Amino acid sequence: MLAIDGPSGAGKSALAGSVADALGHSAALVSTDAFATWADPVAWWPHLERGVLEPLALGRAGQYRRMDWTSGEPRPGELVHVAVPEVLVLEGVSSGRRAIRGRLSWLCWLEGGSEADRLIRTTTRDGPEARTELRRWQLFERGWFAVDGTREAADTRLR
Repeated sequence: MLAIDGPSGAGKSALAGSVADALGHSAALVSTDAFATWADPVAWWPHLERGVLEPLALGRAGQYRRMDWTSGEPRPGELVHVAVPEVLVLEGVSSGRRAIRGRLSWLCWLEGGSEADRLIRTTTRDGPEARTELRRWQLFERGWFAVDGTREAADTRLR
């Protein structure tokens, strides 16, 4: 299990997609974006544990409901099935959290530049109407990472 963690707008999704593509059919990619909402940035973790991590650890397929943002507000969306992979790639803010580190094979931290640069990237990606929430998210994740020690625990740190 590989986790690619770091602040929003750092490029985690692109890196994780490249890693999963390079690994081909032997990899499954799960993004924390499928679980998180503005109001619940990290407390959704038990859903990932019960739906994906526990079944995969037992050699069974997992599943979860991806958050659907098409209405502008998050709501439970499509059911995603996760076959048992040789390599599970977890990506997103808090994917390398302390609670999972003992089970990870590798933790990669992606810096992604300054908060201002990352805010520009995320606003471009998510739209200008999301700017206030994205900025609030940045402030949350700054505190989260400081308390969790994610960057310091990483096996690899990339800029």
